[in-house]
Amino acid sequence: MGENGYQIKDQEAIYFITFATVQWVDVFTRKEYSDIIVESLIYCQKNKGLKIHAWCIMSNHLHLILSIDENNNLSGALRDFKKFTSSNVIKAIKNNNHESRRSWMLWIFKKAGEENRRNKDYQFWQQENHPVELSTNEMMDQRLNYLHENPVRSGAVRNAEEYVYSSAIDYYTTTKGLIEVDFIE
Repeated sequence: MGENGYQIKDQEAIYFITFATVQWVDVFTRKEYSDIIVESLIYCQKNKGLKIHAWCIMSNHLHLILSIDENNNLSGALRDFKKFTSSNVIKAIKNNNHESRRSWMLWIFKKAGEENRRNKDYQFWQQENHPVELSTNEMMDQRLNYLHENPVRSGAVRNAEEYVYSSAIDYYTTTKGLIEVDFIE
């Protein structure tokens, strides 16, 4: 997490964090892989003290606005999240007989793993998370808007709240999304 000067220095702060797949592989165009991310985020909320203020899963990356309760460690929770989701998404790809891109994706993840001494076999996520501490309301509003408007800019939906894999529905309507959001006060 410390590459390029990006790191979580204040474990009690709120951060905007981006995880991208190796080579920007469009893994999350399949519901079953996105659902692994959603289930893992919910698990981290319940078991690791993760506070999810906003989230959005795009085809090859996810954006999160996060903090953590005082009894836990944000760096550790993110490390565990990345490790778990990496192995479980790769396992899901391997076991998906209907995945037309299976050999190609596994080849890319295997090649990336071989080139990274930190991995045994596969590398799914890029090493960098680029955490940005959101220390002002202006920064918070800018990142929240960027995160929620990402599916609109990509052409996936016309309105942010229509995107299923995002917290926009929680922010823009009275309907609850897939993950319980911890609104910032």
